[in-house]
Amino acid sequence: MGTVGAGSDEVAGERRQLINVAYRLLGSVTEAEDAVQDAYTRWYGLPRSRQEAILSPGAWLTTVTSRICLDLLGSARARRERYVGAWLPEPLPGRPEGDHAGSADPTVPPDPADQIVLDESVAMAFLVVLESMTPAERVAFVLHDVFRYPFAEIADVLGRTPAACKQLASSARRRVGVARTPVPATGRADVVRRVKEAWETKDIAALVGLLDPAAVMTADGGGLVGTVLRPVEGGARIAQYMVAIADKAPGLELLERSVNGVPGLVARRAGVVMTVAAFDVSDGRVTRIWAVRNPEKLRPWAREGRPEALP
Repeated sequence: MGTVGAGSDEVAGERRQLINVAYRLLGSVTEAEDAVQDAYTRWYGLPRSRQEAILSPGAWLTTVTSRICLDLLGSARARRERYVGAWLPEPLPGRPEGDHAGSADPTVPPDPADQIVLDESVAMAFLVVLESMTPAERVAFVLHDVFRYPFAEIADVLGRTPAACKQLASSARRRVGVARTPVPATGRADVVRRVKEAWETKDIAALVGLLDPAAVMTADGGGLVGTVLRPVEGGARIAQYMVAIADKAPGLELLERSVNGVPGLVARRAGVVMTVAAFDVSDGRVTRIWAVRNPEKLRPWAREGRPEALP
């Protein structure tokens, strides 16, 4: 908890935590940054006497940011009904070992994507499940189960009783379902690497062997680039689709990269990132592929065009 009359450094220091909360609530780096900026604008718009009366600026900022996100989630449902094709969360690039969040140059604002902690709560599979929740369920679940906020504080965000918020989180938890035994990172990386190799050599048989027969691939182009508008279902159909893509895009370079903290693939052409693919793996086979092609969602990946991004 903060102290009375917290200084500006303490208030500014909350930004990273707020970005982490907002990204998990919204699934969008851009929208998360906007929500946090809005919360800070409201804080600095308060009279000094009001600021000094707030015992914990961090808790105040979290509450306001979460309320802004709640409103955005409500309006997002209508926007996504008009979205061309499937909507997927914005993928996050991993950081090179030893690269800490934030810029080394204090005059350069830190990239919001660099401030997000990569853990299981930002894995694409998890974020996609969050999308199936109602806005209130998502807020209650993320704040309580991910960030361990007490229901008494969540009640202030949602304008409901703590008991009602507890019920919302419980309902959201059922949507997440019984957690599967997590696949070790090395196991995931091996499967993804073999998918990359089979894709590069256009080996349909090898791809079919690596894909679960009931696998599903979802692509997000946002109507800005050509892509399949509906999910492709079945390992054989996905393998054929992947090879067809390779045929149509000569010079496509596939790179193994961390996507939202787990092994994934980046497709680059002429130094420009065209697609970021995240995978869900079970029993040594790929069960889900999420391919983000909307260029507006790939801005944090611009650094992938630089040679030093190679491992």
